[in-house]
Amino acid sequence: MLTSFAAVSGRLQRNEENGEWMIKCNDAGVRMVEARAQGSVENWLSCVDRDGELNLVYWEELYHNPYFWSTFYVQITEFEEGGFAIGLSCIHLLADLTCATMFIKSWAQTTFYGKMLASYFHPLPTRNLTTKKIHHVPYTPLINHYNSTIETTKSIAIIDTKYTTVSFSFSDQNVRACIKSAQMINNSSQTSPSPFEAIAGLFWVCISKVKGITNGLVNMSLCLDMRRVVNVDKRFFGNCMVYNQVNNPKDVVLENELLKATNEIRDVVVKMDNEGIMDLIEWLQHNENKDVPLMNGCDLVCANLDVANPYLAVFGDMVEPIRVSYYVEPVIGLGQVLILPGPPKEGPLSRVVMVTLPEDELKKLCENDLLLSFSPSVLMGLNKS
Repeated sequence: MLTSFAAVSGRLQRNEENGEWMIKCNDAGVRMVEARAQGSVENWLSCVDRDGELNLVYWEELYHNPYFWSTFYVQITEFEEGGFAIGLSCIHLLADLTCATMFIKSWAQTTFYGKMLASYFHPLPTRNLTTKKIHHVPYTPLINHYNSTIETTKSIAIIDTKYTTVSFSFSDQNVRACIKSAQMINNSSQTSPSPFEAIAGLFWVCISKVKGITNGLVNMSLCLDMRRVVNVDKRFFGNCMVYNQVNNPKDVVLENELLKATNEIRDVVVKMDNEGIMDLIEWLQHNENKDVPLMNGCDLVCANLDVANPYLAVFGDMVEPIRVSYYVEPVIGLGQVLILPGPPKEGPLSRVVMVTLPEDELKKLCENDLLLSFSPSVLMGLNKS
């Protein structure tokens, strides 16, 4: 399998010409860890919390000599009374959450007749000069967001804040109710937000309340997979997640706060088109700052993981995932919201939302009236420990 994921089994090193990071595909391999756990998977899931889930993932910080450091780690945990867990960790520099999921799905496919979905390792596309407008004006809001975030994170203080995570499950019916509440009704037509836009708007409003914001909402950035937008194959292996800040609406009244928040999110999603993303790629390529920006370091970050579709990772004998979780570390800003598809049995619009906040704020979020009005169930969190 690893022959089709050459970069996964390679090692990091600096380019001697420009000092940038590069991967040397030397077949050094992936580090694997085997672990044992008491009880069954079902019993474990009934009382697990963030720390418990992170025990299923192995990670080592970058060595002083990166050439001997594995960029990917896999931990297999076998439960004594049945079931197992697969934990995959990797560095953001090489892959995003979509790639991590694709790696697991390809692994699962090898258990069916040895076939798998091979990955594509190639640079991101460049703009076609024949189609570039002569007087093209770059999409500056996206570039400005990256530029300001890079400058801010250079001096950001790492505060020892106790973060914890709660996973909320929204059934198909719950999501439809949220979409209806966030829907814009015009005289002639109805504009329905996507499940991501509606749920992201809901948590943006609720978390702002929890943080004590009375005028407007907290600063929030979206994290979106741009593979389809820049026309790269879905098997592209690399980092294709793009961050962009959402305009913060002011003077939001209680009656239309969810509607306004959802509209602002939709506006950002629509504006992140091919031209805007290509502008960002070109800017990053010519940017004198060679360090990797820590884009999840300031705002509340809300990521859309619909593309990942992790429940397609079905192993031989129809061994299907019963729970999927994602973590993006470090969390040092206002918090993090990850929105991913729910189990297929919950319906096509079902979603799982993993929220990471300071512990005291997360307790308040679990009691928020607006959130509770959509009847989410808690899969993992404070009341599960």
